[in-house]
Amino acid sequence: QVQLVESGGGLVQAGGSLRLSCAASARVLRRVAMGWFRQGPGKEREFVAARRLIVGGGTWYADSVKGRFTINMDDTTNTLVLQMNNLKPEDTAVYYCAASSTTGPPLRADLFEYWGQGTQVTVSS
Repeated sequence: QVQLVESGGGLVQAGGSLRLSCAASARVLRRVAMGWFRQGPGKEREFVAARRLIVGGGTWYADSVKGRFTINMDDTTNTLVLQMNNLKPEDTAVYYCAASSTTGPPLRADLFEYWGQGTQVTVSS
C-alpha cells in the first residue's frame, strides 16, 4: 500500500521555525523523487522543494523559499524532512508531501503520482 503521512505543522510566529516530516511506505520509495508542495488560502497548489532519492541526487527549491527551507531524506527512517526557518506570514498554507517517477526536474504537481493528506502551517505576523 502506498502511503505518505505528513506531520509537524502548527502555528508559529514570523521568524520562527518548523520541521515537517513525511513518513513514506516502502512502495513509495521505489519512486525517483519526492517533494513538498503547498496551497495557501485562495491560491493554487505551488511547488516548494524536491529532491531525488538517489545518493547525490539533485535538489530544487522555489525562489520564495531558497535560503530558508531545506529538504532532506532520512534513509534510516524513510522520512522526508522539510526544515523551514525564518518563516513569513506568506508561508501560511497546507503543505503536502508527494512522490514522483519522473526522470526530469520534479517541479510540477502533475508529475507526482502519490500525495499525502497535508499538514497545516500557519505563520502569524
